[in-house]
Amino acid sequence: MFTPDPIPRPTGPPASSTPLGDYLNQSPPGSSSGYAVLPRSLAEAMPLPWQHQMRNLLAEFHQAFGHVQWPVYRVVPSRYEQLANLDDDQLAEVGCTVEVGDDGELEYRMRDGRRIDDPEALQVLVSCLDPIPPRGARPPAAPPPPPAW
Repeated sequence: MFTPDPIPRPTGPPASSTPLGDYLNQSPPGSSSGYAVLPRSLAEAMPLPWQHQMRNLLAEFHQAFGHVQWPVYRVVPSRYEQLANLDDDQLAEVGCTVEVGDDGELEYRMRDGRRIDDPEALQVLVSCLDPIPPRGARPPAAPPPPPAW
């Protein structure tokens, strides 16, 4: 009735006790060290069965954490840029200034006055236009074909 053979063990690494954290640590699109953002237009464009599952997961999540004082989040699409490539508005956004030093070279400074020694090597987040179209928006028109000569 019972086999004397040992039960085969699964191959591969053991299952993680933090699978979501493991996935988000890989830096998939829309994630950072503190947040995971789902563009609403893409979530609502998912196939209907996915939307049902997502709705149920979010409902359970909000039920479990409904007691938390949730702030209102403002999500701003951003991209990394070299500090030296920013214009004045972008520099102000990241809290930096640039001025011409005594030697005629540009000097980049933080808001508190600290000098930034290598602005070409410093990557900062600056806001950008959202590349994901809002729900119901038409995709941009294709460029016209080049003229035939």
